[in-house]
Amino acid sequence: MRTVTIRAELDKALAQLPRPVALVPTMGALHAGHAALIAAARRTAATVVVSIFVNPRQFANAADVARYPRTLESDQQLAEAAGAHLIFAPSVDEIYPPNEPLTSVEPGPLASRLEGASRPGHFTGVATVVSRLFDLVRPNEAYFGAKDAQQVRVVEWLTAQRTDHIKIHRVATVRDGDGLALSSRNQMLSAAGRAAAARAIPVALSLIAEAYASGVTSVAMLRALAERVLAAEPSLSLDYLDFADGATLVQLSENAQIGDAAPGEVLVSLAAVVDGVRLIDAITLP
Repeated sequence: MRTVTIRAELDKALAQLPRPVALVPTMGALHAGHAALIAAARRTAATVVVSIFVNPRQFANAADVARYPRTLESDQQLAEAAGAHLIFAPSVDEIYPPNEPLTSVEPGPLASRLEGASRPGHFTGVATVVSRLFDLVRPNEAYFGAKDAQQVRVVEWLTAQRTDHIKIHRVATVRDGDGLALSSRNQMLSAAGRAAAARAIPVALSLIAEAYASGVTSVAMLRALAERVLAAEPSLSLDYLDFADGATLVQLSENAQIGDAAPGEVLVSLAAVVDGVRLIDAITLP
């Protein structure tokens, strides 16, 4: 496995590697969830490229960018063990050259709600960097985690506007033993915050899934079950608990019955803040 940091090195390395190429875009601080993405990519592609880039355009402020964990050495070890062939770890100036005009990429209609509403400009930053990485790596396919459900839908929409026919794969969320979805942001939690998040977020979503499986289809009833668990953790601040059509991300009304309101999958997504760290998670019904 090689690590390259500039576009010229990336082009040279890609010219020597077989196709098809799969891209796994990351912001580093890799964990077992990323390893699952890399392993899935290995099953369909001859070459797996992992990008490691903390994208400043998708953060609210410079302090959040500076706080994000950077662990390149351990990232390289995990990526190699998982089967990656190439790491692209560019600087900000390499992705956004100061002497080159770069137009922001609009993220489309699926970006207006949920994270898009809570974090203005976030998905414009995501769409811009993903487009940039697609242009530089020229992958045949790309892999994203299902935990970031809205992001995957935005990327799918974005990819459909392009002419290079990149196939987008979703990989199931990987969870720790306590049920908490793996996330690079988990490193920023205190021990108490981590325990509180694990007691609340995955438990609330599991209650929804279990109740739905037992026949409860009322959005209001399912929400009440989950919010009771979330409210029991005073250190957790809930931003949203949302029920939406999985394809369009149109919100379901409180008096809706799942199955009647959305003919396909229903996306249940949650965002909460613990220890000043924003955590997201999601499941689908059925």
